[in-house]
Amino acid sequence: MDIQNPSHPHPSNPSRQPAPLTIRDLTRTFRPPRRSAPPVQALRGVSLTLDAGTMTAIVGASGSGKSTLMLCAAGLDEPTSGTVTVMGTELGRLSRGRRARLRAGSVGFVFQNDNLVMALTVRDNVALPGRLRGAPLRRAEVDAALERVGLAAQARRMPAELSGGERSRVAVARVLAARPPLIFADEPTASLDLVAGDRVLGWLREAAAAGSAVLMVTHDAEAASRADRILVMEAGRITGELAGGDPGAVAAAVLAQRSAGAGEAA
Repeated sequence: MDIQNPSHPHPSNPSRQPAPLTIRDLTRTFRPPRRSAPPVQALRGVSLTLDAGTMTAIVGASGSGKSTLMLCAAGLDEPTSGTVTVMGTELGRLSRGRRARLRAGSVGFVFQNDNLVMALTVRDNVALPGRLRGAPLRRAEVDAALERVGLAAQARRMPAELSGGERSRVAVARVLAARPPLIFADEPTASLDLVAGDRVLGWLREAAAAGSAVLMVTHDAEAASRADRILVMEAGRITGELAGGDPGAVAAAVLAQRSAGAGEAA
């Protein structure tokens, strides 16, 4: 298997829906403010495909490029070259407004900082994606999602009245209610205790089982092992792939890639 292309396209099938996410030959170069400083290559020709109903984790040491990859995949940062295609639509061909509308209709986010609208109640935060895409969720759908994460009693509260863990659960409820085909989760367990983190990972797995494609960036080997597959990044490239289920193998793979990178640098 070609590590830089860890997914192979399916045979042509007119009845098949497009993959939720396809990335081809993605690069991202940052130009430092000082002209004398060399450019920073955060991504170096990354390719991958996410199929519906799967959960993929990206792991790697700090500076490996995994967060930059997620931002480019979500259309929140502009790649230097290459393509990102969400639900059959290439993001680079869209204006910022059309890109935002595509995200509102097809993409869900679970960020470490929960990304809630502080001026809206818990229920309104969960209902927000439906309003943004012009297809409001039924109240029963919103309430069912809040019940699922144990926050039915807090539906009328404001985010500032909740703990950090509760706000993270609101973000998960928002995804569960909207059921987007593509979900990005950026360090979703970083600020949670073990029990709360385990529950969040369980809900993300439920979303994948229901048909969403989930892409999670994490430093946590235990969290990564809950995914169907794990992609290891180092120096802006996908350098390894392994199946989920073994946190020890995930940690060993990250350490091995970092050691190899240090050896090349020396």
